[in-house]
Amino acid sequence: MNFVPTMGALHKGHRKLIESAKNLSGKMPRNVLVSIFVNPLQFGINEDFQKYPRDFTNDISIAHAAGADAIWAPDNEDIFPGGRESNFQIKAPENLQSNLCGAFRPGHFDGVSTVIIRLLKLTKPEFLFLGEKDWQQLVIIRKLINDLNFPVKIIGVPTVRDQDGLAYSSRNIYLSKNDKLKAIALPNELKKASKNYANNKNINIREIKASLKRNGLEIEYIQTVHPESLIPVPQSKRLCLLAAAVRCGNTRLIDHTFLMKRNPIVAIDGPAGVGKSSVTRAFSQRLGLLYLDTGAMYRAVTWVIQEKQIDAENDKLLAKLLEGLKIELTISKSGEQNILLNGKNISEEIRSPEVTAKVPLIATKKIVREKLTSQQKELGKNGGLVAEGRDIGTAVFPDAELKIFLNASPKERALRRSIDLKNRGFDVPDLIDLENQIKERDQVDSSREIAPLKKARDAKEVFTDGMNIEEVIEHLIELFRLNIPEEVWPTPSN
Repeated sequence: MNFVPTMGALHKGHRKLIESAKNLSGKMPRNVLVSIFVNPLQFGINEDFQKYPRDFTNDISIAHAAGADAIWAPDNEDIFPGGRESNFQIKAPENLQSNLCGAFRPGHFDGVSTVIIRLLKLTKPEFLFLGEKDWQQLVIIRKLINDLNFPVKIIGVPTVRDQDGLAYSSRNIYLSKNDKLKAIALPNELKKASKNYANNKNINIREIKASLKRNGLEIEYIQTVHPESLIPVPQSKRLCLLAAAVRCGNTRLIDHTFLMKRNPIVAIDGPAGVGKSSVTRAFSQRLGLLYLDTGAMYRAVTWVIQEKQIDAENDKLLAKLLEGLKIELTISKSGEQNILLNGKNISEEIRSPEVTAKVPLIATKKIVREKLTSQQKELGKNGGLVAEGRDIGTAVFPDAELKIFLNASPKERALRRSIDLKNRGFDVPDLIDLENQIKERDQVDSSREIAPLKKARDAKEVFTDGMNIEEVIEHLIELFRLNIPEEVWPTPSN
């Protein structure tokens, strides 16, 4: 079952949530449940709990038209058996609610967290659909679900806006025509800031505040924060969140934009034989990102050195060879990556055991490293790619939005390597021999002076023993969405 929790007063934003739940691509059809519960715990003193818009008849009409199979409107006793005082309440992490809305609405996210867990316990859905408009809420609920190990997957749905750019909100009903004319200054300023940032112009928060004030808006906050940690950050090359809350008359409005100078980059590092190529290829296809297999580039150089019988210790000969090499990575119609060396397809040749054995040596050559790293950085200049290798997050793309260190035990990697060799028609050594080769390769890669194998400080390690490729990809997509929302990089099939 797919679940869409709401507080009622449904609008086009809710409609998009329900439609997304109904049409979750690539999944078996599931029933969609929409809940309507005005949560008293998330309203502070002097907030609008009593007058919060309620129109159950209209909500039913909108929900069913969007594809809801059932609507559930629990009362307080359903959510808090015996009363609120008889039930545990959850405390959201202080670091996630000390900025943005949490700083101005004490206890708000504690109330949200408490009720969402109760709703999930009662409904037991497989997928939970939440709007990216309430980004801080989405981050906190993701953290809550992960920490409590709840068996539910969260799907974020992009912010929906009206034709003037104003984000849909149940509280927009409070706005008069004159108020709405003032309110559109908020999305306009955020849109302008995003455009300026993409054009390498610094964002002046003071100027944004001044403009909003001139339009009659009272500013609560405007901050740039890290998308996952929500900690204030300076403007940099990496993607960050510019979020704001204002008051227009008696109505509180929130909105945000993501600041980015280029499309996102995902860097996937890890030792040999961990399955980086297979995972990265499938992951990039799923998200519509370009796939950059840097390891294949080193294999290509190794292969041509062997083919031409060049002395790898002779830097002059290597330099001459590299000057005339053109390495291209293309994707076939079947989705397979082809490696072209001066126009010749050498995709199979570079996977031979002979090439595999010599790649560590060639990869330590400074002249080779500099040549290929330069090419890789040029390929990633505009972003929008997933790159894999053994120093991608540390040397090639240190400013990647997401860094993954894919890992597995030597025993698991030996088994995967044997299967790969067999599928490619090569002789398969004993598993013990393969495991020892992998351990030796790890030692060489991690101890080499130039671009050693190591986990980047800010990389997320994913240990894949016991996981199939689909499980690994699903986990990587979850990590991707912690920083890169659908509204920035939408999933192509959605």
